[in-house]
Amino acid sequence: MATKNTGSQGRNLQIGSDCDNASSSAWLDAIQSDPWAWWRSQMPITAKFAYFDHAAVGPLSQAAFAAMSNFLAQASQLGDTVWPTWAARNEKLRQDSAELLHCSPREICLVPNTSTGINIVAEGWPWQPGDSVVIPDGEFPSNLFPWLNQQSRGVEVRIVPRHNGEVRISDLIEAADQSTRMIAVSWVGYASGFRLDIDELVAQAHQRGILVFLDAIQGLGMFPLDLEKVPVDFLAADGHKWLLGPEGAGIAMIRSEHLLKIRVGNVGWGSVKNSYNYNDPKLELRDEAARFEAGSANMVGLGGLSASLEMFLAVRRCHGDQAIGDRVVTLATRLDGLLRELGVQSSLAEDPKNRSGIVNFSVAGAEPAAIRSRGLEQDVVLSCRGNGVRASIHAYNNEEDLQRLVTVVRSFC
Repeated sequence: MATKNTGSQGRNLQIGSDCDNASSSAWLDAIQSDPWAWWRSQMPITAKFAYFDHAAVGPLSQAAFAAMSNFLAQASQLGDTVWPTWAARNEKLRQDSAELLHCSPREICLVPNTSTGINIVAEGWPWQPGDSVVIPDGEFPSNLFPWLNQQSRGVEVRIVPRHNGEVRISDLIEAADQSTRMIAVSWVGYASGFRLDIDELVAQAHQRGILVFLDAIQGLGMFPLDLEKVPVDFLAADGHKWLLGPEGAGIAMIRSEHLLKIRVGNVGWGSVKNSYNYNDPKLELRDEAARFEAGSANMVGLGGLSASLEMFLAVRRCHGDQAIGDRVVTLATRLDGLLRELGVQSSLAEDPKNRSGIVNFSVAGAEPAAIRSRGLEQDVVLSCRGNGVRASIHAYNNEEDLQRLVTVVRSFC
């Protein structure tokens, strides 16, 4: 095990076996045999609920719960004598996030939420008066307000209309011109569930010298994104939705070639190269995305997210990067078919490549809130978004869950 000497007043940071998850090897046989039944066994929520609200707040996985419970026990009984183990777990999360995205760990920044990741770029970019940003209409406020906030610096924000929830890349590109520095989009629409073709968007934007910021919170973990092949410039996502971690823990990605262009507006002891040299502090920023991690981390939250992310990677390593996304789209397509049998229309995209785990539907003559309330009475958890009812389906959901949802809808038909 390697030990980093952090100075006379610092902590000894141990990197190595402390952050290995022994349970991953125990998972292997079950994952190879039936990954979705195994995953369901790792989700305590299934004991009661047919849970379809991952696009809002996902339930904690058993792995996340165990990791966070272990942290609390250690924090209360051992204090910071085990701090190096917690810090090593954060670095494991950084490494695993890089594996998930096929990028360098040096490009990963651990953040408390998506909004923080977006603001790092929006507030730190060297805007000039007259610059412009293009975003789609109907974005979640996290990917709207940080860009609108740049209007006070002379930046024009151009908002492109959607078409029944669909974002058309041609519209985004046509709205851009020589003044456009960035296109900021959600990978998956939080209300409609429309999944954007990121490969095509990045290719067309880069041909015109325009950078791409991806709000990935509704797609990260579910769908593959290889940043070696699809060079998204910036990305942010919280872990409390589809990644089945706690609120207050997420990741951002800043491509190395852009790192020095972004001003570090929130500077602290964690931002600098020799973070633990408290006796002779020097403002020499780290030459990696971790320079934006100014102070003490949310150890318990990041530890929970790290443990949950290991589940996703375990399935991907056994069954390939496409497996989770294919499973979710299959379930969403199945739900759409069941709803259509009842005469209920959904927002599911016509082209499977634009589908996600989100299915938004409405029932003639029924208020979405009433459907959601009846669902809760029957332990079926849904949301109301975009003037409809939103079901957000995860890989561990199954046919029984879908049938429970359909039973709720049928009572309004």
